[in-house]
Amino acid sequence: MSTPKEAAYLKAFGKRLADVRRSRKLTQEQLAEKADITPLSVAYIEQGRRWPRLATLQKLAKCLGVPVSELFKGL
Repeated sequence: MSTPKEAAYLKAFGKRLADVRRSRKLTQEQLAEKADITPLSVAYIEQGRRWPRLATLQKLAKCLGVPVSELFKGL
């Protein structure tokens, strides 16, 4: 179980990922395909239901053309 603070960070990270994805004019499905993960994984991450594994985090950042740190900006 996560604490309320951890849950808030997870939700904020998911929102940040979704914002960056949308700014690149990508759908969840397109990002998933580029990152070689399932669309459901992208959806769960963006909904704040799951943290991405480190390798997935790196793939997402690369596909979005940003450093990993950019996905944590403002958290």
